[in-house]
Amino acid sequence: MYTRGDPIAMTRDCEAVLIPSGDRVIIPQDTEVIIAQALGGSYTVYVSGNMARIAGHDADALGIEPEPEPEIPEDAGEEDLEQFCWDRMKTCYDPEIPINIVDLGLIYSCNLTPVGDNRYHVDVAMTLTAPGCGMGDILASDVQIKLERIPQIEKANVELVFDPPWNRDMMSDEAKLQTGML
Repeated sequence: MYTRGDPIAMTRDCEAVLIPSGDRVIIPQDTEVIIAQALGGSYTVYVSGNMARIAGHDADALGIEPEPEPEIPEDAGEEDLEQFCWDRMKTCYDPEIPINIVDLGLIYSCNLTPVGDNRYHVDVAMTLTAPGCGMGDILASDVQIKLERIPQIEKANVELVFDPPWNRDMMSDEAKLQTGML
């Protein structure tokens, strides 16, 4: 297990995403990184003077056991499934801000559409704290992947929207308190 602030040598080559540009890079095996944030199953690391995000499925490259996927009963009703979708989105974090994207107010809507046999499509409208953020596609992909890992979700469509523009009033009271804005 790692101790926060201690360097960790990568156990293998690993794809990462530079923050905030969103550029994909490979961090070579044996490169030392320092974990800055480990939330929602992904990792923000300092590497060679940059910040980068390592996806949860690559936790082993940091010598960390990946977090298990939460489960929902196959016979869960639509209301329970919708709440589970919101809970899954709460495991998606802005890599620079230690607050989940739901509490940041970045998720505008989450709508389920039944497609038969207790299967659903889910449509999510989300925004970013800044329209030019290079991490937008990465965050949207994180939401899509986490939702599509729910057995009842056949397809997740995540759309980035900028109307209305995000502002800090959209944050939950908990997020405002955490950032000192309340």
